[in-house]
Amino acid sequence: MKEAKLKVILLRHTPEPEETVALAAKLCYSPSDIEALTEKIKKKDQQGFVKKLMNMGHLSPIEHASFTFAIEGISRACSHQLVRHRIASYSQQSQRYVSEESGFDYIIPPTIKEDPELRKYFEEFMNQAQEVYNHIVKRLNEKGLKGEAANQDARFVLPNACETKIIVTMNARELLHFFKQRCCLRAQWEIRAMAEEMLKLVKKVAPTIFHKAGPGCISGPCPEGDFTCGKLKEVRNRYKKLFS
Repeated sequence: MKEAKLKVILLRHTPEPEETVALAAKLCYSPSDIEALTEKIKKKDQQGFVKKLMNMGHLSPIEHASFTFAIEGISRACSHQLVRHRIASYSQQSQRYVSEESGFDYIIPPTIKEDPELRKYFEEFMNQAQEVYNHIVKRLNEKGLKGEAANQDARFVLPNACETKIIVTMNARELLHFFKQRCCLRAQWEIRAMAEEMLKLVKKVAPTIFHKAGPGCISGPCPEGDFTCGKLKEVRNRYKKLFS
């Protein structure tokens, strides 16, 4: 058992995502066949056209660009928030088919980590949860329940802090929405940290699409209304430094 560290990898993405978006958009208005239009698009930088699409809010073409991430070092509490974004595909490590007998890793919230007394109390509880989990598995094994038959009931004692691994696929339009919601300071700290790592990766391969991506306040007024954090300038400066 140990504290888990966040890791986000961009596994796959639509080849030449911004060319694909440009092709999808221009097809709507062009009399050309697909092959001729594709060749025409390849010969010209599409950055300006995609930027125009984004500024117009004509976002349906960007749904043709998809991105697949491998994420580890997040808690079950974080993944429960993540899967609420329904326009996405998820494959998560199962606590039924994957035993935690050898020791589950876990995530410690910063507020607890920075307090020695709370951290000690937290880690002791993680160890107790592990002991109880192992005891339940052992007893169920003695009763003839093996593998997933034992794991599926023993997992009920595992905490929300338990680390999980997940593969996520989202299209670009959903990612923009995801970043708007989860990069916001009002989002929970863990999913915000994960969203920022995802944003760093997609900006490298589709910089025009994700030029203004992030919390809603970086490119306009705060969308949270009365629930605003009141730190618009600080957030804008942070994102400017983060992606400069």
